[in-house]
Amino acid sequence: MRRTLRIGGALAVAGALLTAACNHAPQFPVAAPQQPQPLGLAQGIDMPTDARDVSQELKDSKLDFVARYYRDPTSRWPTLSADEARMLSATGLRVVAVWEFHSHKADYFSYATGYSDGVSAYRQARTVGQPPGSGIYFAVDYNAYQPDLVGPIDQYFRGVSAGMTAAAGAGKAPEYHVGVYGSGAVCDYLKRMRLAQYAWLSNSTAWAGYDAFTDWDIRQAGRAPNLSFDQDSNQARGDYGGFLVTGNQYSAL
Repeated sequence: MRRTLRIGGALAVAGALLTAACNHAPQFPVAAPQQPQPLGLAQGIDMPTDARDVSQELKDSKLDFVARYYRDPTSRWPTLSADEARMLSATGLRVVAVWEFHSHKADYFSYATGYSDGVSAYRQARTVGQPPGSGIYFAVDYNAYQPDLVGPIDQYFRGVSAGMTAAAGAGKAPEYHVGVYGSGAVCDYLKRMRLAQYAWLSNSTAWAGYDAFTDWDIRQAGRAPNLSFDQDSNQARGDYGGFLVTGNQYSAL
């Protein structure tokens, strides 16, 4: 994480959406994950670059999953593509999808940016062919404390839910579960408030709530020393929202 570099333009959101922010009730998808999840702890990595560049090394790694990013189209970092997701899936590696933009800045978080990010991530997921019932994590990549949790971060994730609902289309529930990447305090708050169904605990051990939070679905660790490229190692358990892609299920929106 912490690899976003560009400040993007804010999406103009109608006043009615901002008024509804405090009362918006998240709609959760009802579809089950497409494939059974592995038993026990799954081993994985998150990486900022295209996994196809190190495909042979990944094939030999004995990992269970690779986390890759949905991004703003102007980012210099590569976005997860359908071809990349298919390559990983053909190798037997599940994909974990995470949206990250300016998540290291406290002033980035608001209902409006959450709505915009929810729409963008949802559309990218469909373009990739991400199956219904899987997850999209949204990053909160700084040490947030209580005022931010109950204020802008809460509103951001309500905006994410509203944006994903809008992207699903009229009368439809969103197809993807919302997850959060962040500190123990952030993960705990958003799970308790039912604003996120998956929690990915950051490896920033000095951040608030790290030791106390045990309800994680993915837990990040340090760099895996046996791999030559930039990455962080992770462990996951149960249904952590990972998926396999067997074909280009959706066309671009």
